[in-house]
Amino acid sequence: MAATDTHERDRIAALALLAAVIVAMILANSPLADEYHELLLRRFTVGLAPLALTKTLLHWINDGLMTLFFLLIGIEMKREILVGELASLERAMLPAIAALGGMLVPALVYEAVNHATVGLPAGWPIPMATDIAFAVGVLALLGRGMPPTLRIFLLALAVIDDLGAIGVIAILFTESLSWTALLLASGCVLVLIGLNRGGVRRVWPYALVGALLWLSVLKSGVHATLAGVLLGFAIPLARAPRDPAARVERRIYPRVTFVILPLFALANAGVPMAQVTWEVFAHPVTLGISLGLLLGKFIGVFTFTWLAVRWGLGKLPAGVGWQHVAGVALLTGIGFTMSLFLGALALPEDAMQGYVRLGVLSGSTCAALLGAWWLRRAARGAMTTGAKTLPSNGK
Repeated sequence: MAATDTHERDRIAALALLAAVIVAMILANSPLADEYHELLLRRFTVGLAPLALTKTLLHWINDGLMTLFFLLIGIEMKREILVGELASLERAMLPAIAALGGMLVPALVYEAVNHATVGLPAGWPIPMATDIAFAVGVLALLGRGMPPTLRIFLLALAVIDDLGAIGVIAILFTESLSWTALLLASGCVLVLIGLNRGGVRRVWPYALVGALLWLSVLKSGVHATLAGVLLGFAIPLARAPRDPAARVERRIYPRVTFVILPLFALANAGVPMAQVTWEVFAHPVTLGISLGLLLGKFIGVFTFTWLAVRWGLGKLPAGVGWQHVAGVALLTGIGFTMSLFLGALALPEDAMQGYVRLGVLSGSTCAALLGAWWLRRAARGAMTTGAKTLPSNGK
């Protein structure tokens, strides 16, 4: 895909998400608020007995449709690892270290704010993740004054970041296991590996086994969206025009971008502002999430990047200066989709969700605005390059 097309795609994706957030906020604060919440909690049945599944609309969106979003993440991760920015240890080291800081420090910030609060369940994973679509989209909205390598660095960092978040989902948010379903899921994974190794290039066998994998993972107690990641890694990469992974991306990317992610935002981002008081803003959960995203992400990503370069573990991409790194560090604080997703898992109680949503929205919004402002100033040359005062070659 041409750089111009990618740039425009990123911008549209960010604008679609932003529009969905605005609509969700309007609905949650309008006379239709009760109908809006009742619709999300209405139960729908899919399939025929005895294979029918009954879930609320909110669960169908979060556990079902979002699997396609994680399928895209799985394909993106695989491509970056095999042929992209993470294909060699040298190139992968800097974004990997930056992502590590972007996961550890926000979690520590959250814990620092909440450690004295008795009785609150652990919400430290919530500010760890970065919303790839929103962060890259904000970068695209700034225009073409950014170094092309900056997008690649941000994308690689966010991919590793979300891989860590997926690991947290798999480890911490697993309910009581059904070993029968888990065994069936393992069998599906083996079949997918066999299809890949056998050189199968048609998409439908992967889709068929992937659907069974999703159902097995759902019934196993492990979060169902992990099936999307596993399927994404199983679909083979090949040279055009016989690249199955590229075909899957082309087919589902518009649906994920313009339907699934906006639906997720519409279902999860509505905050009744009448209930927002200073006490709600000052609540440890709200503060921990918002400060984790805004300060924790910035400090973690920038500091770990600087240390990696200072110690010779990596070097900045061509054309990228420290002012760009600072801007990207701010943009990684746009947790939004992934943070709301983790928040629904970590703090599922209705009483906590208001704090989670407010913390995610306020922290992500501030990170987006500050990151855009900072990078806009850098693009205009209003800031002197940090390379004069900070090492860029490890010496």
